[in-house]
Amino acid sequence: MDAIDNPGDQTSLALDTQLSAEDLARADLYGLLALLFYSGPPQELLEKIANFNAAIEKPEVVSSSLLQGPWDELVRVAKNASSEDWQTEYETYFVGVGKQEIFLYGSYYLTGFLNEKPLAYLREELKVLGLEGSDDISETEDHIACLCEIMRYLIAGEDLGVCNLTQQKKFFNEQIRPWAGQLFDTLEAHSGLTYYRHVGLLSRTFFEIEGQAFDML
Repeated sequence: MDAIDNPGDQTSLALDTQLSAEDLARADLYGLLALLFYSGPPQELLEKIANFNAAIEKPEVVSSSLLQGPWDELVRVAKNASSEDWQTEYETYFVGVGKQEIFLYGSYYLTGFLNEKPLAYLREELKVLGLEGSDDISETEDHIACLCEIMRYLIAGEDLGVCNLTQQKKFFNEQIRPWAGQLFDTLEAHSGLTYYRHVGLLSRTFFEIEGQAFDML
């Protein structure tokens, strides 16, 4: 089985280098969101965001005009804050001392509790896909970063038996779509967030585009 690795290390899964420009951009954006939601970004990543617009500006990207505004805002905050600022915000609100203020787990938004039946169902689905959690990460598989990394794999992976549009649509509709909007509502409404509000806005717009595209299949 392939493992669901640390989203901070996106080198171990076998990826298809013959993707269309659109699918490559989709995979890249899922990968970026996985990195941002997994931990406060290092300075190197912020600099890449601040200096790289190509993935969003390519005309092949679905509805790129819709993504341009949220992307520009993410670029702006990446330019104007240090890695330490981002990490402080992440640790304050997504890790916390004692109880987290904001949860990034699907089970929480679906049931109000962590490690509930939706997580067990997700793990069964991952077994069908030939995936399993890695011992190197502490987050459960229903963490939004892990789910984004799985979508990246389903788009760009070399195993066409599972890495195809049918599996992408099924996984997105069952494991992300039912609750991600609640997470983004929380991010946008929280008065303490400066940087991750913009991550949420970009994610919401991207996921809405993905959902509309899947509905057309």
